[in-house]
Amino acid sequence: MEFFIFAAQNKRMELSHIPKLKNTDSDNFFLLAGPCAIEGEEMALRIAEKVVKITDDLKIPYVFKGSFKKANRSRIDSFTGIGDEKALKILRKVSETFDIPTVTDIHEASDAYKAAEYVDVLQIPAFLVRQTDLVVAAAQTGKTVNLKKGQFMSPESMKHAVQKVLDSGNGKAMITDRGTMFGYQDMIVDFRGIPTMKTYATTVLDVTHSLQQPNQTVGVTGGRPEMISTIARAGIAVGVDGLFIETHFDPANAKSDGANMLDLSRLEKLLSDLVAIRRTIQGL
Repeated sequence: MEFFIFAAQNKRMELSHIPKLKNTDSDNFFLLAGPCAIEGEEMALRIAEKVVKITDDLKIPYVFKGSFKKANRSRIDSFTGIGDEKALKILRKVSETFDIPTVTDIHEASDAYKAAEYVDVLQIPAFLVRQTDLVVAAAQTGKTVNLKKGQFMSPESMKHAVQKVLDSGNGKAMITDRGTMFGYQDMIVDFRGIPTMKTYATTVLDVTHSLQQPNQTVGVTGGRPEMISTIARAGIAVGVDGLFIETHFDPANAKSDGANMLDLSRLEKLLSDLVAIRRTIQGL
């Protein structure tokens, strides 16, 4: 069995099990990035094309991210998707057009088997990571499983989520930290948790969701996108293996999570800076 789990002792991360993943020999962090939700084919291809060019130039391993549906919404009239099969087919087209892997989040066990036919990585949302049936269903597809750390969970508790994947016969698990609740309407990132979680699995920092400001009285989640660079730089400095960044060419009019997404026009400068920080740290 090929295991994705490793001890955090500056070991080379093994990513070869993710199909189509490029630049894995670059010694860079890897990137999961794309829009919050698939709004249509043109927008998905446009974002993917831009991110692929940037990551190819910088030699960053890249996985395109897009939700095929949004189940956790603040209001009943919030955007939930364009249709499951339609969105999943767009994710497949992105993968085939640019020869890159894709990741999407799932919300119930039946989603795991459906989405696994179209994408390479299945993501368990933070609010659902303790749902055993969901985690097991994702693991049993044989796909890489990205476990979002619950905002209400300690870093140490994530070892149990990882163990569920392993006990299901799947050695391909990773953890993504997306911040911890700080009161009712803010999030913080406790960077002390990164080295802890790296002892359980490859660890990613979700930069943009960590800057959400949930439970706003207007029923729309807020955010602090001006802090994206700060959180991302800190994550690279403490040694995260990968970054998760939601990005859009028009965040103000995005149909989901626009308040905390990175404007696509700013992605290249950010990633260039992060690569430089990574190289500096590796040289120490």
